[in-house]
Order: sequence, then C-alpha cells, then structure tokens
Amino acid sequence: MPLDLSRRGFFAASAASLAAASTTVRASGAEPASDKGSPFRYCLNTSTIRECQFQGKKVDAVSEIEIAAKAGYTGIEPWIRSLDNYVKGGGVLSDLRKRIADAGLTVESAIGFAAFLHEDEAKRKEGLEEAKRCMGMVREIGGERLAAPPVGVTDKTGLDLLQLSERYRALCEVGQQEGVYPQLELWGFSKTLARLGEAAFVGIEAAHPKACFLLDVYHIYKGGSDFEGLNMFAGRRMFNFHVNDYPADPLRATINDAARVYCGDGVAPLTSIFRTLRDNGYRGVLSLELFNPNYWKQDGLEVAKTGLEKTKAAVAKAFE
Repeated sequence: MPLDLSRRGFFAASAASLAAASTTVRASGAEPASDKGSPFRYCLNTSTIRECQFQGKKVDAVSEIEIAAKAGYTGIEPWIRSLDNYVKGGGVLSDLRKRIADAGLTVESAIGFAAFLHEDEAKRKEGLEEAKRCMGMVREIGGERLAAPPVGVTDKTGLDLLQLSERYRALCEVGQQEGVYPQLELWGFSKTLARLGEAAFVGIEAAHPKACFLLDVYHIYKGGSDFEGLNMFAGRRMFNFHVNDYPADPLRATINDAARVYCGDGVAPLTSIFRTLRDNGYRGVLSLELFNPNYWKQDGLEVAKTGLEKTKAAVAKAFE
C-alpha cells in the first residue's frame, strides 16, 4: 500500500526517530584520532583524480594510494570500477591491501553501484548479488563500508518509502553477513532519495542496527533540501561525509557533478555544515569527492594536495 504521509507529519516522524537514533552505538570500533585538533579526519575519494596524470601515466588503483598518502590524507575511498580494473590487469587485492596499510591509509568506504532498490524483483536480486561481490572486494582491501546509492530507481517517482526501507534492510543483512556495511546514499539528481527527509525515513524504517547514511554537500544542495536538515542526522549514524563546494552559477536546476569545486571556492555554507556535523557528534572523515574536468587536466598529486589544503582551511575557518 503506498505510503501517504503529510509533509509536516513526515518530517516530524523523521526528526523524532533520528533524535532517538543518536544514542545508538557506532557500527564499528573506537574512532581514530582526528587530524591535528580538527573534529574530523580527511579522506580522498578517488573520483577527484581519476582522469588525472601522475608521473606521466593515467592514475590507476596503485597510484591513487600513492597520491593520497603523499598529499597527506589519512584515508582513501576507492571506486569498485578501479578495483575491477586492477584485478583485470593481474593485480591481487591482498597486495593492494598491503600497499594501503604500508602507506598509512585506512579504507574509509568504497563506491559501488548495486541496484538493491530496483522495482523488478529479479534485478533487485542481481543488485544484492552485485553488492555482495563489491563488499567482498572492500573487505579484501581492509574496508568495512560501501556506498549504497539509489541505483535502479533514479528515474522513478512516487515509490513506497516503506518498501524501499525493507529493501535497504535486506542490503544491511547482506552487509552484516559480509562484515561490510552499506551507507544509504542521497543523490540530489535522482527522483528517489534526493532529499534528506526521504533518506532519513528509509534509514529509520529499515530498523537495522547497522543502518547508516552517506551524505554529500553537493547532493544535498542539488536535491533541494535545506542544510538545516542536517541537524536531524545523528553523528553516530554516519562514518563518511562527502565534501565539495558549488558555484552560484549554474543554478540548482541545471548544475551537475562537473561543476563541483574545491571547498571554499564556491557558495556552499560550509561553516554552518561543519559546525552542525561537529555538534551532532560526527567524528568521521570528510571525503573529498569532485568530478571537475578542469582539475582532471592537472597533475593528480597537485589536485589532491590542493583539495586537502582547501578542505582543511574551510574547516579551520568554521572553528575560528
């Protein structure tokens, strides 16, 4: 039966449930120390440099690790497609895990695209199998979390959020078996799970102890939610927060991923965002995720360094 909630009732329910969730313990163990007094640590999402050159060659899974470490990040967030290419080229994931550890990095998350929410049952089962495969790869390189975006329903409207909650719970059950936990990801361009309220509802009603959220500055803006909504998300239910900035032009309706810029180079209310995260108890990583073709023309290490410097500067400004 389709879910029929008033807007006011929906957000009231979400707020109350998320407030209760703030007392839930983290899905993994103790938090690593933050970076030099910052409440957060810093991670490189490898999309930021994926088309860059490094030492005369296009960046690959091995050079992503070297770049992240040399630039000064403590964590890395690889894409499954990069891991697949590494294996297809004869690489062994256990070797990659050693490289990551030897570089002093932690695998904070990974980006995959499993259609676990698909309306078609057969395709949804395929999506769960793909998620399981991705989780296995993440585990092999030493990670414990995987992005879970609304693949398969980005063009759908009016879906039953309770059904989506059940599907996310099923994914969490797979994650519990695999030891890699899916982070429900909001995508601002999607017709489903584009708004903070939708993500909150699905995560709450999944009612799984390992349910957690993966939010993103750009996607919150693109999806039309007000950043004030971040106050409803308990820090203990998030481990990885995607950071970036966006310009005033193009406008929200036409902006796309390619317009993302370094933190502080756009108009996003980063000071308010970082303060809200801190006050909510968030002590995870800020993972720089960009898709800017102008940056991809530059050296990968320089892009990573510049991104980290600007992210840290934006954080420092927030807590002056």
